[in-house]
Amino acid sequence: MELHSLRPAEGSTRNKKRIGRGQGSGRGGTSTRGHKGAKSRSGYSRKRHFEGGQMPLQMRLPKRGFKNPNRVAYVPFNLERLQAISEKFGMTEITPEALYEKGIIKKGDLVKVLGSGEMSAKLSVTAHAFSASAKQAIEGLGGSVNSL
Repeated sequence: MELHSLRPAEGSTRNKKRIGRGQGSGRGGTSTRGHKGAKSRSGYSRKRHFEGGQMPLQMRLPKRGFKNPNRVAYVPFNLERLQAISEKFGMTEITPEALYEKGIIKKGDLVKVLGSGEMSAKLSVTAHAFSASAKQAIEGLGGSVNSL
């Protein structure tokens, strides 16, 4: 027995009923689509959230809030996290490009350094933004702060 010689069991399959082949077939005329309406037309496809002409749920619900199109989202880095990164990868210079290469941030992410936590390493940090306490802490250890 080969795959190309397999056949279904005798009597287990039937021919599909052909529609739109004239009145004699019993499926002519409206071709099982009923009378009139969008579903009877060729090319009909129901839209995803269509509710039969009823006002869709998404339009019935109240809208709230405001999305600021000019919002600038930063990826926050605390001092203790910078310390951990410098110890783990042996880095003395931390830049967004270096963080991207190590897989810590995504391409195009903006980096902001925050002053939470303790730091003991002398680092040269380049970022898009710094908090005042972070800038003071890094420079207090003899490190340098560069803004992009």
